[in-house]
Amino acid sequence: MARLQILEYPDPRLRTRAVAVREFDARLSRLIDDMFETMYAAPGIGLASSQVDFHQQLIVMDVSDTKDQPLVFCNPEILSRDGVATYEEGCLSVPGIFDDVERAARIRARAQDRTGVPFEMELEGMLAVCLQHEMDHLDGKLFVDYLSDLKRQRIRKKLERDRKDRASRPAAERATTDAPAL
Repeated sequence: MARLQILEYPDPRLRTRAVAVREFDARLSRLIDDMFETMYAAPGIGLASSQVDFHQQLIVMDVSDTKDQPLVFCNPEILSRDGVATYEEGCLSVPGIFDDVERAARIRARAQDRTGVPFEMELEGMLAVCLQHEMDHLDGKLFVDYLSDLKRQRIRKKLERDRKDRASRPAAERATTDAPAL
């Protein structure tokens, strides 16, 4: 397995709309494994393929405390939504930034697993929020799009400063202090 590079806001590739997964083959399975390794190392609870510059409809998630409940969603769609929940969200593509986002509290989703077998699932709480967040990525949308223009501008400037600061540090220091995202 390999850790993949996570694209960071405002990278324009994050705005690419993903297309349907058509081939459920060894290449896809390897990508799924690499995405799980990348997500766990980052650390995160969900990762959409668009975040690693692969623009097919693929999401991996594991919201468990023990990181032993991996879920794969290929070609996900939401069949129904119910209720409203506000959660403080963060994003591996917007590192270090957190803000409240309102989403459906419960959803019913349809998707395919890593081998292409279709399934339906009821999700609520963090699972529902996470899937909605990751599905936004597949549509080229980020959680910061739910925030005001002023907040987005401040986030962009902060992330640009952070990237410049990281780039100016010696390589040995970057390797020991940055969160593993590659």
